Amino acid sequence: MLRLSTHDEGFAEAFRRVVADRRESAVDVTKDVAEILAAVRERGDAALAEYTQRFDGHDLDRSGWQVDVETCREAFEALKPELREALELAATRIRAYHEAQLPEDRDYTDAAGVRLGATWRAVDAAGLYVPGGRAAYPSSMLMNAIPAKVAGVERLVVVTPTPKGEVNALVLAAAHLAGVDEVWRVGGAHAVGALAYGTGRIAPVDVITGPGNAWVAEAKRQLYGVVGIDMVAGPSEILVIADAKNEPRRIAADLLSQAEHDPTSQSILITDDAAFADAVAAAVETELAALATEQTARTSWNDNGVIVVVGSFDEAPALANALAAEHVEIATDDPEALMKQIRHAGSVFLGRMTPEAVGDYVAGPNHVLPTGRRARFSSGLSVLDFMKRTSFIQLDQAALEAIGPAAVALADAEGLPAHARSIQVRLGQ
Repeated sequence: MLRLSTHDEGFAEAFRRVVADRRESAVDVTKDVAEILAAVRERGDAALAEYTQRFDGHDLDRSGWQVDVETCREAFEALKPELREALELAATRIRAYHEAQLPEDRDYTDAAGVRLGATWRAVDAAGLYVPGGRAAYPSSMLMNAIPAKVAGVERLVVVTPTPKGEVNALVLAAAHLAGVDEVWRVGGAHAVGALAYGTGRIAPVDVITGPGNAWVAEAKRQLYGVVGIDMVAGPSEILVIADAKNEPRRIAADLLSQAEHDPTSQSILITDDAAFADAVAAAVETELAALATEQTARTSWNDNGVIVVVGSFDEAPALANALAAEHVEIATDDPEALMKQIRHAGSVFLGRMTPEAVGDYVAGPNHVLPTGRRARFSSGLSVLDFMKRTSFIQLDQAALEAIGPAAVALADAEGLPAHARSIQVRLGQ
């Protein structure tokens, strides 16, 4: 774990290195992913079967390519009551939050008599990537599928890795609850390629969303343009801005909530109290010892964890904006004041009683968020990722006479006479 202070000589350079660190590039996967995608495009299902055997250790022809919707329903009905209620609560809150995101169509006539507007329509099919390697995430199933359903997508296709052919029952239950149409037992870059290009068994989709490892993220990046994507996401990260009035154990638990995801995850604490920083660091060690995920979380904390001691919290917003973190917790007396100064963050959690983990499951906003400083230009997954806007224009003769001559002048200036003529012939010229 790296310990920094804004009072130290060389802080600016040390912090710059933290900001510039590209943890997702620790392994250069670009070439491997390009080869995998080319194989899927050329050989379809045969390539999928080979990569699944290699990476997940099972034969798709034996274990089954697809999980049918009836199996998903049975998994939901077999849940223990407390788990079913938890899933239903999460689904209800996620649905309500995303329904409020639905955009409105526009249709109006301006002062020149030109009718203008835009309509919003859902894509026909969405591919949803749900991780299933290190852990299985029913929450990710809900976070991806429910916004797509709210948007009005007709076909929801899930791909999820199933090591040794085993599918997590809770993930299948979440698929049933969210109204997923297809669940395929494939994951990794090859699954993303199948969604984009289509294979003999899997029909292509229009948009691919969801988090994944470095190979999945790189596959989405390379396929943007063939399909739409939500963002390039991963590995996970959290920034906690906390004062000494917090209980160190709580802040330590918050930091480890992301560290346990993956060895490349990152947890950062900014505090104005050096003694509190020491107490949190000690509490992290205590909490680590009790975690079933200790090995992963400890590697993440040791390799990527950072504690920054500032002279005052006036310094915190600039540091937070430079990091543009996926998750930002603000556990101070006046978290609202700091949030107003933070321009770049995937999601912000305000106050001492708002752990990031609540946002992962039941708060309502989406937990699929930009990482790796991409919050500077990207937002969390929303209904709009499954929709596209079509503008429309309508003119009558009077409206064309009002604005047409300006268009003719611009077309002539650009050296495009046919553009100009298409307007002039309507103006009687």
